[in-house]
Amino acid sequence: MNALFDVPAPAKINLFLHITGRRSDGYHLMQSVFVLLDVCDTLDFELRHSSAISREDICPGSEKLPAEDLSVRAARLLQAATGSRQGAHIRLDKKIPSQAGMGGGSSDAASCLLALNRLWNTGLTRPQLAQLALQLGADVPFFIFGQNAWAEGIGDQLTAIEHTPRRFAILKPPVGLPTAKIFGDPHLKRNTACARIQGFADNAFFTDQMSGKNDLQPVAEVHCPEIKQCTDWLESQGLTGRMTGSGSAVFALLAEHQTAPAPHPEWLSLTCKSLKEHPLKNWVSD
Repeated sequence: MNALFDVPAPAKINLFLHITGRRSDGYHLMQSVFVLLDVCDTLDFELRHSSAISREDICPGSEKLPAEDLSVRAARLLQAATGSRQGAHIRLDKKIPSQAGMGGGSSDAASCLLALNRLWNTGLTRPQLAQLALQLGADVPFFIFGQNAWAEGIGDQLTAIEHTPRRFAILKPPVGLPTAKIFGDPHLKRNTACARIQGFADNAFFTDQMSGKNDLQPVAEVHCPEIKQCTDWLESQGLTGRMTGSGSAVFALLAEHQTAPAPHPEWLSLTCKSLKEHPLKNWVSD
């Protein structure tokens, strides 16, 4: 095998996100439900028999990513962990907006680990890849996990949940929000009472107007007032909007045949569907 083409890296939303505490090392403890979406970045991988790692952005007009983005860091981490002397040229077509709370960079890193584990024949299992993934960021292990999940800890304690695919409207204002800025805000609420997974039922969650909340949203709205404009717009259309992750994207549940509302011309608007599992779930053994 010399190449892998059109490797998907799906986005995610957080149905809710509760911050329940903070560890001594600064990491925040949280509870959330992660749901995969059919909006995907796409990556190509070409084998190099030297150890060189390079990345090329192939989406015209997309924002320029740093040379050492998470996909490159993931490749170097896999090399270091396995002793592989092979390299790769990575082509990345970005569709997931950055600084949106939709996990684009984390998903790219996870798909990179999954693809290069196969291309280089390094043979790591899902738990081994998840341990590597945690070194790249708290969201990356979820995309290795491969299923919609109840998340706890710093996002690394994952329990699979049943999720019936549903349609969502996504709105994102032009402004993005760096995750560190939101988590570092002194006004962030960090003491939400812990919920129990037994209390989460997928169907009841949506019929109860999306129970729970996103503890990051009040702080994010101060830094980015456009988030409130997005949720207000959705409410004017009879939809309940909520920020995903650390923002700035907002999502709302759509009925089966409902169309997404026309957004403000400067906002990114997506209509998408949730997935039952990650498209690369079977690329690695448990």
